Amino acid sequence: MTRRFLFVLGSARSDGNTELLARLAAEQLPPDVEQQWIDLAAHPLPDFEDLRHDSDHARPTEGPAALLLDATLAATDLVIASPLYWYSMSAQTKRYLDYWSGWLRTPGLDFKATMAGRTLWGVTALAHEEREVADPLVGTLNNSAAYMGMRFGGVLLGNGSKPGDVRKDDAALARAKTFFALDTAAPLARFLHEAR
Repeated sequence: MTRRFLFVLGSARSDGNTELLARLAAEQLPPDVEQQWIDLAAHPLPDFEDLRHDSDHARPTEGPAALLLDATLAATDLVIASPLYWYSMSAQTKRYLDYWSGWLRTPGLDFKATMAGRTLWGVTALAHEEREVADPLVGTLNNSAAYMGMRFGGVLLGNGSKPGDVRKDDAALARAKTFFALDTAAPLARFLHEAR
């Protein structure tokens, strides 16, 4: 299967540090790797409605949910690009992951089986020098990948608060050049309690 990257942008600010870092990393991908970028602020999802005990979810046929579902299913590699907001991911990004719960229960979709073996990546910018404050975001992505049977490529962390600040983070810029290395497969994700 040809590699196809979906970049899901979850910032409340366009052209922020997280998007900048994600785009710098994406520039390193070979030209034959397809890229699709979806900004959740431009394609807002309504609040997720949990119907699992009431009825099945119907496959969306229009609007942001249909766009994101189709793009997610088509991706071999899914990149969640969310700034660190209150030590976790943005509300838009969390809402997108909440929709996965509905897609898991959509008849005929086989969402979990389809996503198994694909790779989940993360990119985030944070205002702290201490990278450990991003552990809740990293844990959410890792555990989501583990539940889905996906591979986890890790999270590219960059430091920046004001627009463009991440360009001053030399370590992040250097890591961005090799973050999406495609010569070896990312490991299958494991729940954090299994990794101990």
